[in-house]
Amino acid sequence: MSITRLVCVAMVVALVSGCAQNDRGQKQTIGTVLGAATGALVGAQFGKGKGQLVGVAVGTLVGAFVGSEIGKSLDNADKQAMERTNQHALETSRSGTTSTWRNPDSGHSGSITPEPGFVDDSGLNCREYTQTITVDGRTETAVGTACRNADGTWSIVQS
Repeated sequence: MSITRLVCVAMVVALVSGCAQNDRGQKQTIGTVLGAATGALVGAQFGKGKGQLVGVAVGTLVGAFVGSEIGKSLDNADKQAMERTNQHALETSRSGTTSTWRNPDSGHSGSITPEPGFVDDSGLNCREYTQTITVDGRTETAVGTACRNADGTWSIVQS
């Protein structure tokens, strides 16, 4: 199994476990997951073989810490603005077009850039995307895949 696949599996497990936590814990879990994924991707760019594995591990840990701190800071209004923007962008935005959100009360912001749609193996309409979240001047970036549910909403299936 590739390092990228392992990171994705870990992120899905963390996201699912985050659903059972309180609101503050869930925000922190999402931030930790996004940060860990970003750190792993950055760490994978350095070294080869075992050196690359060390880079991924260090990047994951540092990213998880930074993402956790950012996740603690997102409030309900931030999450609602992000979710509205994500749903709208995934449903209606042209590929490569970035949609942004900003909470004027907290100053937190983010963006999502969907890629071309495709039909997955189970027949669902899906899109890959790149998402950013900025809190207190620190920006985290993550990539993932979202698919349209039967009710028309979009859910993350891989991040």
